[in-house]
Amino acid sequence: MMRTTILLTALAAICLSGVPAHAQGDALWVHPNCRPLPTDTLGPFVRMGDGSILAVDPTNVLVSKDEGVSWESRPIFSEGQNFSMSNERALVLTRNGALVVAFMNMNEKDWRWNSAKHDADPGTRLPCYAMRSLDNGKTWEAPQKMHDDWTGAVRNMIQTKDGQVVFTSMKLLNNPGRHSVLTYVSADDGATWRASNIIDLGGQGHHGGATEATVIQLQDGRLWKLIRTNLGRFWNAYSDDNGASWRVIQLSQIEASSAPGQLLRLADGRIMLAWNRPLPEGKTEYPLSGGDNEWSEVPVSNHRGELSIAFSDDEGKAWSKPVVIARQPGKSLAYPYLFERAPGELWVTTMQGGVRLSLLEKDFLQPAP
Repeated sequence: MMRTTILLTALAAICLSGVPAHAQGDALWVHPNCRPLPTDTLGPFVRMGDGSILAVDPTNVLVSKDEGVSWESRPIFSEGQNFSMSNERALVLTRNGALVVAFMNMNEKDWRWNSAKHDADPGTRLPCYAMRSLDNGKTWEAPQKMHDDWTGAVRNMIQTKDGQVVFTSMKLLNNPGRHSVLTYVSADDGATWRASNIIDLGGQGHHGGATEATVIQLQDGRLWKLIRTNLGRFWNAYSDDNGASWRVIQLSQIEASSAPGQLLRLADGRIMLAWNRPLPEGKTEYPLSGGDNEWSEVPVSNHRGELSIAFSDDEGKAWSKPVVIARQPGKSLAYPYLFERAPGELWVTTMQGGVRLSLLEKDFLQPAP
């Protein structure tokens, strides 16, 4: 086993102190109630039975026994396996001790978008896989392919109250070219999987349609999926059979940029949301893009220069006042992962923009406007 120590890098320390994150561009501003993480490791994270924290990178399992200060690294794939996990991935430790990860295999990526017809040509693929470990990540069973279709992202994975493992995925559709979302469900800790129905909201473009959903279980047992769209808001989808099917699909009241959100059920029962709002705070407009059936069928805000959080104590009906926790105009602080390191203490990392923050829930529970 190779041991590596990953400390807070000088770059991360500079970024989080408000000094320019890059040689050019604006500075990364961070909310004063946030603190830098002791690591530059990207989520998702899980807390293991022995108290350690586990994460993965494209080819390795990472384990920290000192709350993220240092990490042990070991290969996740066997010699000869041609896999590289995407940074858009999902991870869960089941109550029976199975460690399950879902991801896209970047070594099979083949993007064949045809701008003349605003659709993907045959052969476009980015397969979605799931695999599991029954010994705390030391060894892994062979990856199982869920589908060959282009998978825009795998955003998160949960285990329901009755033990079902559910993760969100995507499929690129054709005629016209657009995205759709679905879930995969396992009743046996990731040994076997079944696909849900596809949610297709229509649209056209290589970022058109329904994309990059996050899922959580509500107290009444239903699953709630929050779906990225190009319509200025997230869309809701609800399942009353643990994600096997999605029949109630409706517009949400949460205004959002064309970027994914992330939901997390906290230890105190609240729900946390991290996402990019469509307008910079205090502004009334933002340049739109798309609307030509190439990016999207309608003009859309791609504002990602601010990362916001909010909390709900009534199962997503109402939310605390959104608070910007990181800001870097002109940059992308997007694709968040959330991890509750201890009750009320949250780790926030982003795939885009390198946000690595720790915050206390109690510092951000502002009343709704």
